[in-house]
Order: sequence, then C-alpha cells, then structure tokens
Amino acid sequence: MSETGFLSYARYGKDKVRVLRVVREGKWHHIVEYNVQALLEGDIETSYTEADNSVVVATDSIKNITYYLAKISPHVLVPERFALHLATHLVSKYAHIHKAFVTVEQLRWSRIPVSGEQGPAEHPHAFLRDGDDKRIVKVELDASKGKDKLTAKVTAGISDLLVLKTTESAFTNFVRDKYTTLVEVDDRILSTSIDLSYTFAPLAISAPTDADVEQFVLPDIVPGSVWDLAVPTRARAATLDIFASDNSASVQATLYRMAQRVLAENASVLTVSYALPNKHYIPVDMRYLGVENLVPAQAEVFMPIAAPSGLITATIERK
Repeated sequence: MSETGFLSYARYGKDKVRVLRVVREGKWHHIVEYNVQALLEGDIETSYTEADNSVVVATDSIKNITYYLAKISPHVLVPERFALHLATHLVSKYAHIHKAFVTVEQLRWSRIPVSGEQGPAEHPHAFLRDGDDKRIVKVELDASKGKDKLTAKVTAGISDLLVLKTTESAFTNFVRDKYTTLVEVDDRILSTSIDLSYTFAPLAISAPTDADVEQFVLPDIVPGSVWDLAVPTRARAATLDIFASDNSASVQATLYRMAQRVLAENASVLTVSYALPNKHYIPVDMRYLGVENLVPAQAEVFMPIAAPSGLITATIERK
C-alpha cells in the first residue's frame, strides 16, 4: 500500500488511573485521591508504521507502575512531587523513552471536625469531601539530552473552584452599538468557576542512582519553587482574597489583580493563567406584581442561568 502521509507526532499511555493512598502514622492517617494520566514519547514510531510492538511499553504496565510508585514513593502525598517521581522513573527505566508527560488531578478530602476532651479537633482518620475543586499538576520530564541530564517543566493550579459575591461588582462603560442589549450595572452578583494554572521555571532533576531507578531525591527547598509546599496554599488564598476584596470593575480587572498577587508571592512562578467563566444570576422581573426586584439595591431574587456564559481568560508573565 502506498503511503501518502508520514508520522509527525506520537504519544501514548494510560489515562484515568484512579488512586487512593492511605499513609499511616500510628492512629493519625493521611489520604490522597488522584486521577493520573501518564503518556510517553520516544523511539516508538515503528509501532505505528510497521506494526512493531517490541517498542511498546504496554499501557497496562504504565498503570501498574503508577500504583507501585503510589505504594513505595515517600512523596505520594504531594502531587507535584509524585508526578515528578513517576515521570522520572518512566524515562529512566526505558532506554528508548525520552519524554514522559504526567498529569495528576487531586480530589479534595479534609478531616472531619469532631468534639474532643479539650474542644473541637480534627479526626485522625475520618474525612469529608468539602468541595468539588481539584488541584491539577502537569509535568513534562525530558531525557532527550541523556538519562543523566533530566529536565522538567511543571504547571500546577486549581480547577472548578466555584465562588460568588453578592455585591462590589460592576460592569459599565463597555462598547455600545446596534448589537448591544446589555444594561450597564454598578452593582451585581459576581460568580465564576475558577481555573488557575501557574508555570514554574524549568528545573533540573537528579537522575536515580539505584539499580531499579525507583529513587527520587529532593533538592534543597527554595521558597516559591515547585518544591515549596506552601505555593498551592498561597496561590489559592491569593485568588480567593482578591476575588472577595476587590471592588470589581470587570472580571478582567479582577483576574489581573489575582495573577499579580500569585506572581509576587512565588518567586519561581513565571506565568499565571486564569479562565473565569461567568456564572450569571439574573434578577427576576416582578414589576407585573408591583414588586421592585430589578434595581440593584432591591434585587434579592435571582434566576441562575447556565448558558450561554461569558468566558474571560488571560495569561500574565513575569517581567
């Protein structure tokens, strides 16, 4: 059969590997729940072009490696570190694999507060799902310059963080023309489902030195770097604080302030991106009943509107 095209790109692996890990410290337990995607690039072209499976690490094996490292890795409770450990092992174990792409989605679990002898306390091994937002980590591990010259790019952030404020949000002075029906408003409900991602400066990764290439050694922890456990906490807190406290002239303006705060507080973060879809709440017109519910100061009953919705996005880079 004659060929009219050539293979310009190939990447494969395992998606939606669901992991719950329990780490026990006596009666005090920790848990993480992850959805993991692990994809590989390398000298795999012949599996596509010549039906040569000898270059294929089975996706089932990738799944098993993910579970095995979830068992043995001392870094499993931290999604950035676990993703880097998994990616490093994959490119180190297989000579013909030159890049690994690992995405870890962490679901929320928090300790259940209970009554204790000395007042409220966190339960040592009982947890609740206290939100639908997720931590997201994306790692690209590159061994193309040698198995002893590993480099990584890491992007982390949050998805599906639903927020709402009932005042101190306006939208006025926008373009008006024959297509404009939107009424200017100096006070409205502002709600969005926040997707935040921030990218760290590229970093060198120490190659494992053990025979099974299962070790992963952390460097010295630099504040504001990917190794700093406080970065996700600061980024989430900055996002929520600016959303709540900003007297918003627009979603765009509030977004920009959020991103500037994340950059200012985390020295190794190079870019910050947000995607903020509008969650519209429309005041119900009750004038037919002689009831005022449209004037902002008297609007108290709203109709949630799922679609269509505005979508505001931007990326802010460090100077």
